[in-house]
Amino acid sequence: MANYIISTCSTADLTKEHFEKRDIKYVCFHYFLNGKEYPDDLGQTLSFKDFYREIEKKAKTRTSQVNIDEFIEFFTPFLENGQDIIHLSLSSGISGVYNSATAAADELRNKYPERKIYIVDTLSASSGLGLFADIIADMRDEGKSIDELYKWAEENKLRFNHWFFSTDLTYFVLGGRISKVSGFIGTKLKICPLFNVDQEGKLVPREKVRTKQAVINRIVKKMEEEADDGINYNGKCYISHSACYNDAKAVADLIESKFPNMKGKVEINTIGTTIGSHTGIGTVALFFVGKKRTK
Repeated sequence: MANYIISTCSTADLTKEHFEKRDIKYVCFHYFLNGKEYPDDLGQTLSFKDFYREIEKKAKTRTSQVNIDEFIEFFTPFLENGQDIIHLSLSSGISGVYNSATAAADELRNKYPERKIYIVDTLSASSGLGLFADIIADMRDEGKSIDELYKWAEENKLRFNHWFFSTDLTYFVLGGRISKVSGFIGTKLKICPLFNVDQEGKLVPREKVRTKQAVINRIVKKMEEEADDGINYNGKCYISHSACYNDAKAVADLIESKFPNMKGKVEINTIGTTIGSHTGIGTVALFFVGKKRTK
């Protein structure tokens, strides 16, 4: 058994069962819903159904990242157990949590100089971060060392493609990603903006697509264009959604019909409470391994 642990953030948007099955540890963000604080604990304290019911009512939300002291508390038991750590952090392009994890690691290296602590700025989010962690876990299970994992992660992190669309622009307007005028016009014209995560790990609007069916077709076309080996892609594919399972399933079904060599079926997850506090309902996000992200 490897003498190291793989950890990530709850914002990887995998299920609790998935984390446990793959032996991937996670540290929880926090969020506030109408002024009350909750842990982003994969829907354990407040179910996703209840969370998105409040979101649909235009609940006020804000999020809180994991701080340095929380990381120290999270990492310490593993170090005391004689285990090294590779932690896969949520993108620095959308959160400062990478800086907190790095500061905690610096402090702990002084206390445990014999241990290795690697912090990776994955430039990924939601189930894109989950896919990253899952592939790293595959490599661990193949017998790779922690040094090999860290080297691979740094060399390949920009190959994790993130594409997503939204059919409800409310929270994108509230978050300032779309202007009120654009949001109003977009809603009237049934425009579903297509975004991706760029080479800096930031969310970037790419196209304005009219109608849901058209954007479903377009996001799958993006996978044809960007995935390793195109329609012969033989890797894993994850999707996450915010209270719009049927839309996510429509994307998954289309992908499975077009990519016959994929490794298993498309895995569909719920966008968790941290990311969901910013997207609102109606977002579908697609993740796969392919061409390196560029400007």
